[in-house]
Amino acid sequence: MNKHWTGLWLVVVLGVCGWALAAEPPAARHVPTVDELLQLRVPRLVEISPDGRWVAYSVLTPDFKKDAFTPQVWLAETATGRIFQLTRGEDGAGNPKWSPDGRWLSFVSGRDGGKNQLFLISPEGGEAVRITDVKDGGGDYEWSADGRQIAFLAEEPEVPADKDRTEHLGDFRVVRSDYRHTHLWTIDVEKAMETPAAGVQRTKGREFSVGDFAWSPDGTRIAFSATVNPDLVQSASADLYLLNLADDTVTKIVDQPGPDTSPVWSPDGARIAFASAMGNPRYFARNSRLAVVPAAGGAPVSLTDAFDENPSLLAWKTDGIYFSALQRTAVHLFRVHPEDRRIDRLSQPDGLLAGAFSLTRDGRTVAFLAGAPDALPEVFVTAAAPFAPRRLTDFNAQTAGLILGTRELVTWTSRDGEPIEGVLIKPADFDPAKQYALLCVIHGGPTGIDRPVLLLPDSRYYPADIWAARGALVLKVNYRGSAGYGERFRMLNMRNLGVGDAWDVLSGVDHLVAKGWVDPRRVGCMGWSQGGYISAFLTTSSNRFAAISVGAGISNWATYYYNTDITPFTINYLGDDPVDDPEIYRLTSPMSYIREAKTPTLIQHGENDRRVPIPNAYELRQGLEDRSVPVEMVVYKGFGHGITKPRASRAVMRHNLEWFGHFLWGDPRPDFTRPEVPKADKKEEK
Repeated sequence: MNKHWTGLWLVVVLGVCGWALAAEPPAARHVPTVDELLQLRVPRLVEISPDGRWVAYSVLTPDFKKDAFTPQVWLAETATGRIFQLTRGEDGAGNPKWSPDGRWLSFVSGRDGGKNQLFLISPEGGEAVRITDVKDGGGDYEWSADGRQIAFLAEEPEVPADKDRTEHLGDFRVVRSDYRHTHLWTIDVEKAMETPAAGVQRTKGREFSVGDFAWSPDGTRIAFSATVNPDLVQSASADLYLLNLADDTVTKIVDQPGPDTSPVWSPDGARIAFASAMGNPRYFARNSRLAVVPAAGGAPVSLTDAFDENPSLLAWKTDGIYFSALQRTAVHLFRVHPEDRRIDRLSQPDGLLAGAFSLTRDGRTVAFLAGAPDALPEVFVTAAAPFAPRRLTDFNAQTAGLILGTRELVTWTSRDGEPIEGVLIKPADFDPAKQYALLCVIHGGPTGIDRPVLLLPDSRYYPADIWAARGALVLKVNYRGSAGYGERFRMLNMRNLGVGDAWDVLSGVDHLVAKGWVDPRRVGCMGWSQGGYISAFLTTSSNRFAAISVGAGISNWATYYYNTDITPFTINYLGDDPVDDPEIYRLTSPMSYIREAKTPTLIQHGENDRRVPIPNAYELRQGLEDRSVPVEMVVYKGFGHGITKPRASRAVMRHNLEWFGHFLWGDPRPDFTRPEVPKADKKEEK
């Protein structure tokens, strides 16, 4: 299922009450529109230069005319605070990375012919230079430590036999057999700056497909992870390999059940740190570990057995191995000492909601993103110790004229006594003596998490601040299984999916009703992916809601198991397949309770969703219609599991606004086939 980005927080103060001192009258502040939410720009993918002089970051901007979210690279000079846009063009630029000497910033763009190629640009500006000419485009890439080479991932070229097959028999695909494996290639940077290069293929064949990788400090070897083929069902087969660039020989150095990924070299090149399930094939809800293995191979040693969360490996410096991790809804920077396994938390305060950490070459300076309950994420820089962040950007200027809800953490006790935490969004003029409508928004995952951060990720599917301004509370539930609360909590919905999750949502509703804040007749629920599944479970198993919206949700675990592209997910959480354990599939499937369904339900689904295939949506829609339950189903054409273009995101939010507007506020029943389209939109889309 989908996982949300884990970053955000700090001491940025958004003066949402300061408008009264400005020259404009109070009427200048207004509730954001759907388009204004979509047009908010936020930073992501922070990369600090090796010497700490610059911080590069990517900014995503919607282009309604082109119907795309386009990334561009911006720079902040850490000493002066000067910021400027470095790349331009309608095709965008992403995945920026610094050359080891800091002279060049590389990025990926489809600006020449639509296929992703690598470009170099000086941080001082000027024209970008294209350095790759990869027929089908390249994937992730890394600079060698001396800056002379870049390694990148690309699919093996189509072979003549494949072309002959298509020309003679037409185009077809053999399920779980037809793959183009991903392999490693290298280019000489100096030569490629004269003429774009196709690169030299370093790994070959169909024995493995390369995932992530890292150069050795001396540039003679590349450590990489690889699965037996590119199919997502093979994720547990990821092991670690070593490529010797002198003769392109490959040696497997870690071979154990469960995934072993994300290699990072020790500064002396003698050892490799990596993320590992440490031999456990049932790893989805369990803690991953940081482990170390000799570069020549040997027995892996886990370093983080005592750390009760999933560490995200960042870098190995002379003073230890750096990683980031959740701590409830906060995200922090940590360092583990490989010799004695001592773990230090470097960041503060306790409530830090940070992410996208990037370290300088010496590890003494850190750049990262952070937001707050009243602030969009911003770019910060700090010394690793003492941790004293300084803000470089001002994205929050965009929200100065907007009336937004307030965000805070709340806790309650679930049906079985388990403490549950969530984010409560209140109207800006919240009055505890009044009763409000309540909308529950449920995240995906199930190992996602919601944090008390301004707007995000509300601004693509569920416009919480628009609802808050209309007079609603919005509760975002970190149900059992959510990340951030330790392995035991993530394991609580093993063989209990839907059932225990529903307890957590319903008890949260009860908690707010008991406070006198909620009108129990006006409660709605919605979510995407796993959140869509929980919403579907609630629509068939509970009559507590006036309306529900199911986004890309599972309605029948058997249907899901046989159709999804990640069948191991189901086995990990339910324990068996539908034939050998039909009862667990019955117990946890929304369709098992369809006879009792009464809640008006909107179903939203991407046409080409392979993660939660669309038969789940059709099954739920027909089951509700057969029982005369009000139901609408909207299929967003051309999309997979997520909605990734601004026009469709606009549609998703409008459909949800109109659906809940009718059932919670008494607006006219929406006709999704004949929506009102403002003249400006008609002109825009010509």
